[in-house]
Amino acid sequence: MSQNLIQIIFVAVAGAAGALSRWGIGRLMVRLLGTGFPYGTLIVNILGCFLIGLIMQVGLTTTRISETARIALTVGFLGALTTFSSFSYETLALAEQGRWLGVCSNIALNVILSLFATLAGLAVAKTLCGGAA
Repeated sequence: MSQNLIQIIFVAVAGAAGALSRWGIGRLMVRLLGTGFPYGTLIVNILGCFLIGLIMQVGLTTTRISETARIALTVGFLGALTTFSSFSYETLALAEQGRWLGVCSNIALNVILSLFATLAGLAVAKTLCGGAA
């Protein structure tokens, strides 16, 4: 089997796992926190940004994560898990409802916390695996 075909299969399987994880986290957040704010999307975006920082740093600077695993995890799993398309839709839905504090909060929290989570993922990977801080 060719390396490209193996990567395609891994990305597809990881994508399915990411999509199911996104769905499960969304349902859990609705059950725990209600439907007044898109908490599920916020959580998966922050988690996904942290994980992409961690995986890319480890995958590109060490041999601990193979290229195939790195691609499967970032393109497949995280590509399906993180949902900035949902973020955009939900932000516009809040705007259509005239919930401007929710609009501003959703934008600020998703962007700022996701950037900090990515930075944290990079820092954790550098601490665990070495590399410039």
